[in-house]
Amino acid sequence: MTSVTCLPGDHLDAAKMPGHWLLLRLGKRVLRPGGLELTRRMLDALNIQPDDDVVEFGPGLGLTACLTLALKPHSYVGIERDENAARIVRHRLQGFGGQCLIASADETGLANAQASVIYGEAMLTMHNQNQKAAIIAEAARLLRPGGRYGIHELCLVPDELPRETRDLIERDLTTTIHVGARPLTIPEWQALLTEHGFSITQCVTAPMHLLEVPRLIQDEGLGRVLLIAGRLLRDREARARVFAIKNTFRKHGCHLRAITIVGRKS
Repeated sequence: MTSVTCLPGDHLDAAKMPGHWLLLRLGKRVLRPGGLELTRRMLDALNIQPDDDVVEFGPGLGLTACLTLALKPHSYVGIERDENAARIVRHRLQGFGGQCLIASADETGLANAQASVIYGEAMLTMHNQNQKAAIIAEAARLLRPGGRYGIHELCLVPDELPRETRDLIERDLTTTIHVGARPLTIPEWQALLTEHGFSITQCVTAPMHLLEVPRLIQDEGLGRVLLIAGRLLRDREARARVFAIKNTFRKHGCHLRAITIVGRKS
């Protein structure tokens, strides 16, 4: 049986693996654009209660799942495509209840109106417009009337960003993180939710400082930051990748922000 410590992408070398998997290998555990602070803002707005049935799209290593389970919802289901990630989430769920299923967020296999709360973080940005819409449509299908849906993603500013600038940002992000990245402006993210029957109840942004030292310490703690730094010092290939990603974030820093939006289904 594969160990729960086997991380997604462990079979790939540092030069080829997606950036978020590389950061996981180095020891980083918080990979959301706005860090733990924005995750907590999203959860506060979702207002999870003991009678809520929660579905999480793409729980990753299960950090937000643990925050959710601490709120003692009636039920929790994670939808994860990667088997290694799902295995880690299931390990975290032991003793708390809940389950993590292998499925795609746009076709979960769950029943209509099964959930009262759904959220997903750092996943829609990596999909094209049709895939984004399909995932949000699936959330709308799964939610009961009055249910809440939260997202935590990467966004572009200002709203009128020229097409050529957007194309450059997408190209640079995709080249450095080795995953397609298609962030939207704030109105575009909001429109995706409203087009699927959600009324916006919260919209909050934060700086995109995923790899800046103050955010690293805030999210990971000093001990883990020192662990990550030590691993970077010993791995030249990984170090080059991480600094390339960080430089891309800084290059486009005036146009990149993290965003969380919560909507209520009519």
